[in-house]
Amino acid sequence: MDIQGNNSLPEMEQLKAMVVTAAEQYLLPYFGQTTRHYKGDGSIVTQADHAIQEALVKALSEQWPEIPVLGEEMTPKQQQRLLDESRDGLWIMDPLDGTSNFAAGIPCFSVSIALLYEGEIQLGLIYDPLRKECFSAIRGKGAYLNGEPLQPGNTELPLKKCMAQIDFKRLPTQLAVRLVSDMPYSSQRSFGSSVLDWCWLAMGRVQIYLHGQQKLWDVAAGQLILAEAGGHALTLEGERVFQTTLETRSVIAAAGNKQFKAWRSIVTGSIS
Repeated sequence: MDIQGNNSLPEMEQLKAMVVTAAEQYLLPYFGQTTRHYKGDGSIVTQADHAIQEALVKALSEQWPEIPVLGEEMTPKQQQRLLDESRDGLWIMDPLDGTSNFAAGIPCFSVSIALLYEGEIQLGLIYDPLRKECFSAIRGKGAYLNGEPLQPGNTELPLKKCMAQIDFKRLPTQLAVRLVSDMPYSSQRSFGSSVLDWCWLAMGRVQIYLHGQQKLWDVAAGQLILAEAGGHALTLEGERVFQTTLETRSVIAAAGNKQFKAWRSIVTGSIS
């Protein structure tokens, strides 16, 4: 596949149509009404996770047979093989992010697909089927919500007036205690869908973000959408967030540059 300059990227509207169709068929009818099972790591999986992944793998493979698909519900061995062997593009997919919410009937879950090529995410799409919000981005061409340009608001808010999105349970204990006991922000939320976290930051529903452990499929599409919307993100160690590894990655991010610098200074200072 030759996508130099994005000239031969898959059509975003085709991709969106696939995702919307799969979500309507395999997710919405079972929202809050599916049996949950537990993986070895304690996370939840449902029949809907597997059903929508199988449907999307089939649809993607039929439309773009030259691009293999890595899905969250594959085994780590399968995922690593795809990362090692895919030289001409690789779809990275989280078929149902926010499974715990989905199984419990909590309206915050989504589908995420990204295209990896030569070590970089070139295209990302995240779909919230309940709100019918489709977030998308192509590297170098901006981010969009339902086809309209996406730019975060309130990027100049001082940290003390910012709303924070924080997943406390995966943070270093010292950092979590510090942020709870001496809040540097106005208020805090945690919604349970990592890929939507990126999108809601990119559109300005929140201004700052912190997560201790995200996986490849949590990061792939969302970090591109945030970056193309003008947002900023690094790991707690100061590295770029996305890497082609199955190891988890931390995220510290903000909508605005000043907010990011102030937020990172406080977060990294509290764990130094």
